[in-house]
Amino acid sequence: MREQQQRTIGDGLWLGVRAVVYAVVGGAALVAIATVASVLGPMVALDLYTPAVAAWWTVFTAITVQGVPFLLLGTVVSAAIGAFVPERVFTRLLPRNQALAVPVAGAAGVVLPGCECASVPVAGSLMRRGVAPAAALAFLLSAPAINPVVLVATSIAFPGQPEMVLGRLVASLATAVVMGWLWVRFGRERWLRPPRRSEPAGLTGPRAFAAGLQHDFLHAGGFLVVGAAAAATFNIAVPRSVLELFTDSPWLSVLLLAVLAVVLCVCSEADAFVAASLTGFSPTARLAFMVVGPMVDLKLIALQAGTFGRAFAVRFSAVTWVVAVASSVVVGWWLL
Repeated sequence: MREQQQRTIGDGLWLGVRAVVYAVVGGAALVAIATVASVLGPMVALDLYTPAVAAWWTVFTAITVQGVPFLLLGTVVSAAIGAFVPERVFTRLLPRNQALAVPVAGAAGVVLPGCECASVPVAGSLMRRGVAPAAALAFLLSAPAINPVVLVATSIAFPGQPEMVLGRLVASLATAVVMGWLWVRFGRERWLRPPRRSEPAGLTGPRAFAAGLQHDFLHAGGFLVVGAAAAATFNIAVPRSVLELFTDSPWLSVLLLAVLAVVLCVCSEADAFVAASLTGFSPTARLAFMVVGPMVDLKLIALQAGTFGRAFAVRFSAVTWVVAVASSVVVGWWLL
């Protein structure tokens, strides 16, 4: 009996290790395919061999390569939560009152050093483990925006400007909490498709981890590619001369950078350096770029649509964008 248990544990551990290896190899393969495509794409584009096409492949590859490692991190965390963390853990950590659980979950976003690609599968896993959707959504928004890696990167990008770091922390956390409370008050169950995973019955421990990792990584990876393609298309289709028309107006500049944050799909660990380079824009506009980007961008919308349903993604992303812009303006007026 004991030998059989040891053999079962050994087989489960082996499956878990093999799943991680497969996920790493799969991620590396996706990066390699995108890289090769970026090099060979313009060469096989026939009469479309133009600098614009080459630039499209470059942007597409950059977004994909940037997102895959954090997507892998998120799916590993998601699978680990589903396989090894009992549901009672979350019911004990989070208050039963959803209004109180939302700020607690939002503040807990500091524990996941990843970008928005990682937060979606983790939030889906939390919902599957019984966490209230409002709390899981607050975590989804805050995790890529207020974790220590992002805040340190912001301080490096804006040396001698601690108010920019504080402004990003306050505005991002406020947006996550407000969106959680709005879901408590106005959210409808029919808008949110509960994230489900089709697993063979009886899987537990390492076997459940392996199945969950495989499902989440393959499922979310496809939507990451779709979002990257959409962002690359916008980068090439909109001329820079059009963007420069908005820099003279402080209000229009805020709206412009908030829209750019959606379509550029810059990872939250790198967006501070992009914002710092936009010297022609006001500090509040650059703050809006850093607050909106980790919460609403094309690849994140695609990931949300694939995980929670298109109806949810459209409503949630639109309202989040408005709340994030308003929060950035208020915090920018207060601190910057």
